[in-house]
Amino acid sequence: MIRRTALAALLALAAAPLALSGTAAAKPPTQFTDEDKTKLKQVETYLNGIQTLKSQFQQVNPDGSLVRGTFQLKRPGKMRIDYDPPNKNFIVADGHFVYFWDAESKEQSNAPIGSTMADFILRPDLHLSGDVTVTSMDDSAGVLEVTLVQTKDPGLGRLTLMFQEQPFGLKKWRVLDAQGTTTEVALLDPQTGVSLDDNQFYFRDPSRRKERD
Repeated sequence: MIRRTALAALLALAAAPLALSGTAAAKPPTQFTDEDKTKLKQVETYLNGIQTLKSQFQQVNPDGSLVRGTFQLKRPGKMRIDYDPPNKNFIVADGHFVYFWDAESKEQSNAPIGSTMADFILRPDLHLSGDVTVTSMDDSAGVLEVTLVQTKDPGLGRLTLMFQEQPFGLKKWRVLDAQGTTTEVALLDPQTGVSLDDNQFYFRDPSRRKERD
């Protein structure tokens, strides 16, 4: 199974398995105001409008350690996370599976995309309803925070997406897993609509490349 701290960098990219699927129409819980519902719709529209995204990121792990790297997204289904040296680990989603490469052990782990929180942002049509429940919203100091759980089993964990409002865009996400540990990822100067090479969204075993060389 993919290790917890690596999955936390996925949004959804997250520590606990969270099978998110379905195409229910967006309908926020009734306790939200009309203004809240308008903002949730803005979040949906923004996320669905992202076809490609590339950004440097900074990840704070549950133990307080800090790592940096590059996050790339190509919807639907494809994603890649490369950590800065000396960390040689990487994560790649090819449209079907999410693979994690552990450079220290020289082993890969994988899981179907639909069994991870990565599915939330990689799916073709993203909705903040149905199998996903918005549990809270906070709008202050120009930052909008939206917290999500799995509708059928909210105890598996929470994902909080953080957006800057001017101009509107995703800046951070925070994952609280079922064990109560938190991982936070901040995007540094994200760029959308960029050209990304499809070849990098397939898992290739680095050790086998070295053997061939």
